[in-house]
Amino acid sequence: MTPHASRNKFRRTDVLVIGGGAAGLTLALRIADQASVTILAKSSLKQGSTYYAQGGIAAVLDSEDSLESHIEDTLVAGAGLCHRDMVEYTVGRGRESIEWLLKQGVAFTKEQHGAQTTTPYHLSKEGGHSRRRVIHAADATGKAVFESLVAQALQHPNIRFATNSVAVDLITGPKLGLNTPGCVGAYVLDEDKGEVLTYSARFTVIATGGASKAYLYTSNPDSASGDGIAMAWRAGCRVANMEFNQFHPTCLYHPKDRNFLITEALRGEGALLRLPNGQRFMQNYHELAELAPRDVVALAIDAEMKRTGCDCVYLDITHKPRAFILEHFPTIHARCLKVGIDICTQQIPVVPAAHYSCGGVMVNRDGLTDLPNLYAIGETSFTGLHGANRLASNSMLECFVFAFSAAEHINARLAGTSFTLPLPVWDESQVTNSDEDVVITHNWDEIRRFMWDYVGIVRTSKRLQRAQHRIALLQQEIHDYYSNYRITTPLLELRNLAMVAELIINSALLRKESRGLHYSLDYPDLLPEARDTILTPPAFPQPEDSSSK
Repeated sequence: MTPHASRNKFRRTDVLVIGGGAAGLTLALRIADQASVTILAKSSLKQGSTYYAQGGIAAVLDSEDSLESHIEDTLVAGAGLCHRDMVEYTVGRGRESIEWLLKQGVAFTKEQHGAQTTTPYHLSKEGGHSRRRVIHAADATGKAVFESLVAQALQHPNIRFATNSVAVDLITGPKLGLNTPGCVGAYVLDEDKGEVLTYSARFTVIATGGASKAYLYTSNPDSASGDGIAMAWRAGCRVANMEFNQFHPTCLYHPKDRNFLITEALRGEGALLRLPNGQRFMQNYHELAELAPRDVVALAIDAEMKRTGCDCVYLDITHKPRAFILEHFPTIHARCLKVGIDICTQQIPVVPAAHYSCGGVMVNRDGLTDLPNLYAIGETSFTGLHGANRLASNSMLECFVFAFSAAEHINARLAGTSFTLPLPVWDESQVTNSDEDVVITHNWDEIRRFMWDYVGIVRTSKRLQRAQHRIALLQQEIHDYYSNYRITTPLLELRNLAMVAELIINSALLRKESRGLHYSLDYPDLLPEARDTILTPPAFPQPEDSSSK
């Protein structure tokens, strides 16, 4: 589509933040004293993954813990693929992140029944951690963080929220024939107005979360359709390690509530995994049993379900006192009770579900992508922290640490970066309204089903090749549809979902080994050298600072 000029569809902001979760809100608050910030939210402010996050934030807060221990736990979980410098950097800013959150008013749970650590806050111990170091707000940490940050942002005069606003594509200088390199803004669908607006920005930040909605079963909200990764790829950014999709071992298995995650903290506090006959099995897979890293637990559950033919396994915390359960897991108790399960007396039926994207848009320590003035933070990005398998509760820590560093980098460059004007607006004069929206629903469903069947927890080359063939056909259908009909949010999400699914499939086909979250029956062994899977788009720009990638 060829843009044309129109003043009433134009917006300007110093910093455009695409996504209003933990990463996006943090960056906005760290920049707003120096610049105007617009935060785009796909629907309501609460629809991102942050709001629903249960577990907590991993950070070294106990004097008996150490940075070295947290670093080592992260490296072990990452199965040889973590970038040690990025791990050290992230872990080293953990305390600073928590202290900042406390200043924003986040009410973390305090220790009530005799200190197990030297901090006044209760620290959980989750899978893969050798120490208690996960600070949390009961079992609704994401909600507590989100509500505190959004309250601060709503009061700031330099921060503007644009809800029901879906980014269509990034605007780059070279694609417009301009001398300006890099990203200069974005086209954004305003659902309330039913039109595409042109946002001009000195800096653009992608904080759209992950792509777990590419799978049939997921713990993520519907918004996790890989929008930021797909947009960055189309704009010319490299992506890395897209094959590493973390499947959370324990998602509630119930027909009335299919997307509810059961936090790893339950196992950290002693919950046991059992087969339908009551038998435990995790001790047969790992010396840490239920506290093994997530990839091990998910593989074990998947193997037992296939071995026994059962539809689910069960998570049992009934041996703990009711008062303890209600104090530490009120959200899970209430949610399960709605579907008739009292976790104080009944076991919880669970299955693995797509939960987190360990790969993403390649960035450096400042969150800067391959395109000048374009940043990616949070789950959208690939920093090198997670390697082949994310250590529990490192994800929220990553959001804050890299939001801090990106904000610092942007603040230092504000004075020397100007707007690129004028920018043309979106042209939809050659398209019509669709009368075949059923095609979108059908294609969305087909992608999620074959991704689950062919690109799931256990993979084979044949399954991946089948998925590659199907996604190529669907990509052509989606391209034709996108080119001829007026865009809608479901169409944009389908387009992005298909793009990200293709990246995941292609990355998985390139990895000829089993490592971390990527397990192939055709290549069950580790290669002697751990290497990232880096995909380069056809029109790859010269990075601003390739030495720092």
